[in-house]
Amino acid sequence: MRRGLEARAPWRALSRPTWRPDLRAAVISRTRINLHRKIVKHAAFTGQYPVAVLSGCVVYAAGGTSPLDFLPCRDGRPLPGGFKLGINPGLVKHEGTQSVLWGEEVRERFDAPELNLARYIKDGQVTDKDSGE
Repeated sequence: MRRGLEARAPWRALSRPTWRPDLRAAVISRTRINLHRKIVKHAAFTGQYPVAVLSGCVVYAAGGTSPLDFLPCRDGRPLPGGFKLGINPGLVKHEGTQSVLWGEEVRERFDAPELNLARYIKDGQVTDKDSGE
């Protein structure tokens, strides 16, 4: 738990006069829709579907260790409407790379075929068994 917070304490943001749960929900919804559109666009162009998805993290099986090994290009440019690497809003960043053997070893060790690998792809350390959501 973060410092300065008690158990079951309300969010500090709820007491702010500018707190707008409807705007927060709209932003989250729009972000999810855009992510799903990019996943569908990528699948239509390459036939590749994600191995795992968790909020803003999408895990694909690739032939190499670089994100450029899986991102499709047309005439040397990224696919329009698809994933593009960068640091600006709307672009994606490379969270991490793990081998397929790592994923299968984690699933066997925790006896959890439903384990969401997107939760652990960044550093490869599995701290606890999750529910697969």
